[in-house]
Amino acid sequence: MRIRSNPLPRRLVDIMCFLIIGVFLPVVFMFEIVVVLPAFHEPGGFFHTFTFLMAMFLVFNIKGNMIACMMIDTSADVKKLDPTPDQANWRECDECQKLAPPRSWHCKICKVCILKRDHHCIYTGCCIGLRNHRFFMGFIFYLFVGSVYALVYNSIYMWVIHGHIYSNWLTVIKLACPMLYLVTGTFWSNLYLLFYSLNILALAYGVILLVYHVPIVLRGGVSADRTKESKVKYDRGVYQNLRSVFGNRMHLAWLSPLIRSDLPEDGYHWSVSRNKQD
Repeated sequence: MRIRSNPLPRRLVDIMCFLIIGVFLPVVFMFEIVVVLPAFHEPGGFFHTFTFLMAMFLVFNIKGNMIACMMIDTSADVKKLDPTPDQANWRECDECQKLAPPRSWHCKICKVCILKRDHHCIYTGCCIGLRNHRFFMGFIFYLFVGSVYALVYNSIYMWVIHGHIYSNWLTVIKLACPMLYLVTGTFWSNLYLLFYSLNILALAYGVILLVYHVPIVLRGGVSADRTKESKVKYDRGVYQNLRSVFGNRMHLAWLSPLIRSDLPEDGYHWSVSRNKQD
C-alpha cells in the first residue's frame, strides 16, 4: 500500500472543510466529556465510563478513517504494470498522456488518474478511489453514529436540563441564523449553541452521504458512473460488491481502520457482471 507524498488539502475550500472535522471535532469532544457527560452520569461510575469509552471508539474511527483516506495513495501507477497487459478496455488520459485502466478517471485537483475513482472529497482534500473507499465509508458511517449519539445527549442537556436558558424562540432563531451569536447572548451560551449547530450539521452531512453512497456501493458502482449501463456494468451481487470495497475481511474491517483487509482486485483489471457478459 502506497502512501501519498503530500496528504494535506490543496484548495482553500478543502482546507476549510478539513478544519471543521480536524480541529472542531476534538474541541467538541472535550466539551462533551468535560461539560455534558457529568450532567448525566456520575464521574467514575459504570455509565460514565461506558459512555466515555464509546465516545473514544467513535472519535477514533472518525479520525482514523479520515486520516487513512488522506494518507493512502489510490492513484494509478501504470509503470509497475506488466508491459503487455490486456489493454482492450483501456483508454488514453488526455491530461496524463498515458494509458488509463478501466474505471479510472483523472482528477484535476489531485492531478493524477485515480483507480476506481468515486469522487474528490472536500473534507479529506483527496480523491476517494479503490484503496481508500473503505475508509471513506467508515468515516461517514461513524460520523453519522457519533452525531446521533451526541445529539441525543446534547438535546436533553440543552432543552431539558438547561431548558430555563435555551427553551425559547430566541434559541431557535439563533440556530437558524448563527450570525446572531455575535450580537446577543453570553459567550458560553453561544459557544454551546455553536457546538449544537455543528452537531446538527454533522448529522445532516452523515445522513446525506450515507443515503447517496450506500446504494452505489451495494450495486458495485462509483459516483463517477454517468450512464445507466456503467452503473450496473460491474454489479456482481451485494456480497462481492461489499467485498470489493471493504476487502476479504469485510466482516471485521468496519471495526477499525487499523484492521488489514486486502482487496480482491488490483484496480487495473476488472471483470464485468454476468448479465453484461451475456
